Amino acid sequence: MTKPQVAHSIKDREFIKQNEDAKRLKARTLRVSALSLATAVSALGLSQVACAELTWGEEDSYQQEDSYQQNSGYQQNSSYQPDNGVSSFTAAAIAADRGDVSALYNYEQAMSGGLFAMYPTYWRMNLDLNSQSSATVSQFVRQYPNTVMAEKLVADFAETKAGSNDYASVRQVANLITNADASERCAVALGFNNGGDTMRAMAAKSEVWLTTKKQPALCDQLAMEMNNNALISNQDRAARLKRMLRKGKTGDIMALSSRLGTPIAYSALSEIQLNSSAFFSRFSQEPASQNNQYLYLYAMGRVADKSYREAALQLDFDIKQDNQRSVKLLNAETRRYAYRILGVQRMNHNTDDGFNAEAVDWFRNSLDEDFNFEEAEDYAMAAIRFSRWDDVVEAIAKMDVETQKSDQWQYWLARAYEQSSDANKRNTAKKMYQNLAKNNDYYGLMAKDKVGQRFDASRLGGSNLPNVSTADRARVMQDANFARAFALYNADASRAYANREWNWAVKQARDKRDDNLVIAAARQAYDMGWLDRAIYAVDNTDRVDSLALSHPMPHQDAVVRYSQSAGIDPAWAYGIMRQESRFVTSARSNVGASGLMQVMPDTAKYIARNLGETYSASRANSGDTNIRYGTWYMGDIFGKLNSQPVLATAGYNAGPNNAKRWQSAYGSLAADQYVESIAFPETRNYVKHVMENATIYSSLLGRSQPISQRMGTIPASF
Repeated sequence: MTKPQVAHSIKDREFIKQNEDAKRLKARTLRVSALSLATAVSALGLSQVACAELTWGEEDSYQQEDSYQQNSGYQQNSSYQPDNGVSSFTAAAIAADRGDVSALYNYEQAMSGGLFAMYPTYWRMNLDLNSQSSATVSQFVRQYPNTVMAEKLVADFAETKAGSNDYASVRQVANLITNADASERCAVALGFNNGGDTMRAMAAKSEVWLTTKKQPALCDQLAMEMNNNALISNQDRAARLKRMLRKGKTGDIMALSSRLGTPIAYSALSEIQLNSSAFFSRFSQEPASQNNQYLYLYAMGRVADKSYREAALQLDFDIKQDNQRSVKLLNAETRRYAYRILGVQRMNHNTDDGFNAEAVDWFRNSLDEDFNFEEAEDYAMAAIRFSRWDDVVEAIAKMDVETQKSDQWQYWLARAYEQSSDANKRNTAKKMYQNLAKNNDYYGLMAKDKVGQRFDASRLGGSNLPNVSTADRARVMQDANFARAFALYNADASRAYANREWNWAVKQARDKRDDNLVIAAARQAYDMGWLDRAIYAVDNTDRVDSLALSHPMPHQDAVVRYSQSAGIDPAWAYGIMRQESRFVTSARSNVGASGLMQVMPDTAKYIARNLGETYSASRANSGDTNIRYGTWYMGDIFGKLNSQPVLATAGYNAGPNNAKRWQSAYGSLAADQYVESIAFPETRNYVKHVMENATIYSSLLGRSQPISQRMGTIPASF
């Protein structure tokens, strides 16, 4: 059995990074700790910190670094000097916040050879990153190999240089970036796209070319510039142009149409933007040109932005009129993509207008047109909502092969096959469920119920903490990345830095397949009460199974007592708490939610009023009171939402009114269909993770309840 794979919620990512600025520390006062590195290490039961073994992601990409180590006499296991520690780190951070370059130079000298030696140099260089040279950045990476700050500096440098169109500098450091995010990948691709290496630039095509949802600015820039890539075909350009016409991206429309030999003038787009009705009125009087096909889709997109209903009426009228003509003005491709525009816009209004099967019909009318992922996902979700199982199969088939293989879409393909009258498809569905049931994530737990299996926490260690050898405990602090993370945590320095060092340490250990090191570090974090990082370590390592570490149960007496008082399942309360805060008492989201249960201030005031208490922000955020308030509120919305845990979970995240709006107007709905069609992606994923968490916690608490039984059925809204 594989371990549960639980993604972080948006709130979780927010509080993990709550004090982090992308380029430098936010203006604030850092508390200077008197805890030196030696004291921090001593507190962990060790007297010396050694450098971690050097490991690179791709051997052929880092020959330059290997050569440097051999020529410079760099020792992979050389000990850091333990006399420059967290107090110097904190003081240097304050200097960086002031922009005091002179002080940072002094800290570079004072902290040289220490565990945090790279930080003052990083902060100094990052104060004016655009003025740095690729050679200087490369030297930093060579000087501090295998560190998260080297990775961050070179990645930030690539983004900065790509943003200023210095693509040569980007190419010079591209091979040093090992863990790029979307924006950084686009920065590297821009470097190659503008440096003649069109093939390497094309590696990012699937991420950016047909994407219509919000993405990093560098990815938008890459998609626009790829228009001139020699490996982009006219078929590619036409596919992107249709999406840009739908979105109304004027610059992209003009550039793509020009390359296709059918240039669209800005004046024509502007005229339609100002008065779409006038365009539709004169369209019937104009010739059936390709240019007019494009302008029709642009006009349809602008009307649909204001009202998909008005756009549907316009399209229906135009097609009826056109069908009476001997020479059609709307070709089949334009008609199909006009329906696609309607389908996408209809799915964007499910919360306000309620769900409607017309979205499925509109997508089906556009089937012979290629789909990007967002369109295929919308089609699939609409079809799932209305049990249009043939359409579910069609929608999944429009996704790329790797996406189709994901647990999410394998589950829904199995659900569709399960409804078939074809015995072979039903047998295929059973095999698919059996394969999914090997996992313990949301879809794996759902699949278990389909094939009669039961989740058993004892097979993953139950509540028993893993035994860790003395040697593995020692190895944790011999790993420089983990050592930095623990020292920063103990010193109460900026949690953003401690978390970043920890996450990097986990990645390095995972890449080396050093499961024992991950377990030892996670156990150490657990013992210190650093539960969110223990959870992160287990959740982000494929081969490590320990429910005691990944699903801890702090404050158990309070959680059980207050849950019972509120009339709710303690396993559900733990499921909410794990997803909301990862058990960080001081967690605070960017919208003001706080504490273990992430209770909003206005909600806390409402709870206090109903409990007959005087509201106090400090008390509401405290561990015990926050649990009491959170469980009371869970019970409150549980009662108001048909005593239905899925509805109440959605209501806890997005508000009870939204949870109600997503109910079916007529007839009940299977809970998995309700969840998959929740209009807010954050809430959709949140509910899945909470239901997964609660199922696992129910087994840990000795009150095991299968996930499908827990989720039940969603009643109609009336």
